[in-house]
Amino acid sequence: MTQTIRPPAAGTDGRDQLDAARLVDELRGVFGTGVTKPLAWRTAQLTGLRRMLSEQESAFCEALDADLGKHSAESWITELGYTSNEITHVLKQLKSWTRPRSAPLPIWMRPARAKVVREPLGVVLVISPWNYPVQLALTPIAGALAAGNAVVLKPSEVAPATSATLARLLPRYVDPAAVRVVEGGVRETTELLTQPWDHIFFTGNGTVGRVVLEAAARHLTPVTLELGGKSPAFVDEGVDLDTAARRIVWGKYTNAGQTCVAPDYVIATRPVLDALKPLLDKAIRDFYGEDPSQSDAYGRIVNDRHFGRISRLITEDHVVRGGGTDSESRYIEPTVLDGVDGDHLAMQEEIFGPILPLIEVSGVDAAVEFIGARDKPLALYVFTSRGETKRRFIRDTSSGALTFNAPLVHMGAPSLPFGGVGASGMGKYHGEESIALFSHAKPVLDVPAKPDLLAAIYPPFTSIKETLVRRFIAPPRR
Repeated sequence: MTQTIRPPAAGTDGRDQLDAARLVDELRGVFGTGVTKPLAWRTAQLTGLRRMLSEQESAFCEALDADLGKHSAESWITELGYTSNEITHVLKQLKSWTRPRSAPLPIWMRPARAKVVREPLGVVLVISPWNYPVQLALTPIAGALAAGNAVVLKPSEVAPATSATLARLLPRYVDPAAVRVVEGGVRETTELLTQPWDHIFFTGNGTVGRVVLEAAARHLTPVTLELGGKSPAFVDEGVDLDTAARRIVWGKYTNAGQTCVAPDYVIATRPVLDALKPLLDKAIRDFYGEDPSQSDAYGRIVNDRHFGRISRLITEDHVVRGGGTDSESRYIEPTVLDGVDGDHLAMQEEIFGPILPLIEVSGVDAAVEFIGARDKPLALYVFTSRGETKRRFIRDTSSGALTFNAPLVHMGAPSLPFGGVGASGMGKYHGEESIALFSHAKPVLDVPAKPDLLAAIYPPFTSIKETLVRRFIAPPRR
């Protein structure tokens, strides 16, 4: 079970509702008892999380529908089933991943022995976002618990129904002494960031990421930042454009475009873009019908602020598909913009919504140059059948992940590390990388204590010096 700390009710100052210093001290006390370290405890926590996702599927689906208008099938694929699959993968390998590993030593140190022991860091803070509020809360928590840590979860107040559901349900499935939930907004997050954590895991935008990093620096706390950025999709000449269009539409408009690894814009030559446009329109109609506002499979923008921000990116002169909006329901039609360039408003920041700009370039070289002139993206998608093009993007671009011919799907491979580079983030997790992230790899060297062996391993320094000088340093005698 989990202790839940809720934000103050309206009209109260809430000073007694969250004592972050006391919370951290309590968890340090729990961690100090060693209760989180045994493999049996770690396994029980992961098993509990997975059972919660199965038994409470309907409750989570209702919350996700309330917050984001997600269809239950989408919620299962991108949130509940995804997270359950990650946990299953970790459970299968947990014993081997946490086992001490022997380390080779140079011959002059023998008969000493060495190993590397993964020990938990201690007390971890996980700050999760609103766009995938189950997956991006529980996947890092699963990694932290698998590594043997105590954890505080701060879910996003922008997805209040899911935040409340996590706070209500987690107490039934995980250890209340070692896992806590803090609901609330900026004030609660700010207070939590004043504390000396052993690790902070943050998923969100770069602006808040800088605040988290600055706060952590005061305590020399290590930080993982899972951010985002403008993830490009390059479409090469000669590729199957119908398949590319369908996959781009699926990746872009899932969760109404509110996905950190969604294709942010498409880049291609003019002939490719002109051939691609009607295929994008057809794919949108195939997926969401003639009127996506009536489709159960198409979501909504999370709140009014984000609706206003995204709507302002739609410039009528550039709309070649969609463009419709409804502020009351926070609906933005799947939209395609053409004729824009790198100076267009939609190209100045991560869109994080259902708007897809098409950018014209002269070819592969120009595409690589265009991408390289901007911040390193969290993901880069290249649709091509040519090996030369693949090699060029592998060699000459940098991104958190590079996927050929399909967006988003790399997230579903728990054996692949996930994380950004440069402005798109720092640190990586998933699978064994999560264990490594939330652990300290402690080297342990065991030197025999017998005096005779010590003498053999460690001769007097004067003897070593004389040998080195005689053999390698002193000039030869004539």
